[in-house]
Amino acid sequence: MRVAVFTEPHRGASYDDQLRFARLAEAGGFDGFFRADHYQSMGDTPGLPGPTDAWLTLAALARETSRIRLGTLVSSATFRLPGPLAVMVAQVDQMSGGRVELGIGAGWYEREHTSYGIPFPPAAERFDRLAEQLEILTGLWRTPVGATYHHTGQYYRLVDAPALPRPAQQPGPPVIVGGRGPKRTPELAARYADEFNVPFMSVSGTAAAYARVREACDRVGRAGSGRAPLVLSAGVVVAIGRTDAEARRRAAPLHVPSALPPEDPVVGSPARLVDRLGELAAAGTTRVHLRLIDLADLDHLELVAAEVLPQLEGTR
Repeated sequence: MRVAVFTEPHRGASYDDQLRFARLAEAGGFDGFFRADHYQSMGDTPGLPGPTDAWLTLAALARETSRIRLGTLVSSATFRLPGPLAVMVAQVDQMSGGRVELGIGAGWYEREHTSYGIPFPPAAERFDRLAEQLEILTGLWRTPVGATYHHTGQYYRLVDAPALPRPAQQPGPPVIVGGRGPKRTPELAARYADEFNVPFMSVSGTAAAYARVREACDRVGRAGSGRAPLVLSAGVVVAIGRTDAEARRRAAPLHVPSALPPEDPVVGSPARLVDRLGELAAAGTTRVHLRLIDLADLDHLELVAAEVLPQLEGTR
């Protein structure tokens, strides 16, 4: 099982905070460093010192790390036009030597859109835009050098796009699509993604979501297209400690009201987290994204690296 860390800098973290965390995650043997793509905290606190842009941050981390994979969980399709986003991700992929992954979703947090003047269309339109963006992004990255890319859709039109720069990874950086939706999300993942991610649900809920995406893969004929099977991943909220009191302290932010949907965190000892990861593996999970809440709590990250990773066969 591959184990990545997932962070939420909008809760309150500078670039330097993220750099320290990413470097320590790399040294500790984690597979990846992923971050949310949000411009505003979701509770009542302002999240000082304020937001950092996901792709600006990942570009810098690409030059200051050497092994760990880097990506978003997830970029909002409402934030960026697909053509410029394809350029950004391809450039960061080059800068990292081919270590970037794009998690992308329809966008859901209306308050940050209102705060920063970003249009927030109804949900159906947001998903239609996401589908079109996925077609454009993968189409641009797969366009041969010297050829041009064309697209005429409901929301976007590209004419004679040179499809440059080329990403380091071919045919393109891995695309992650995920969420709790029972219909459109599994279909989009089956058509366009390399990884399907279930965010912070129970083991039974995660297994049910995997069943839905497998059915979607059958419907769209993914196996017959020659594409690799989807990587099935899960997000896990983590608050562990050497003592119960330490674990409860780390879990305290989970009780603060926010706009996030209900989650199923692991609170307790490292052994409890190992057990949960074993249950997820039995359900078909081959990659996990561990959400560690406090980017300043480097001891939490070191505890997972020391007490959990060595117990997972095949971790890298």
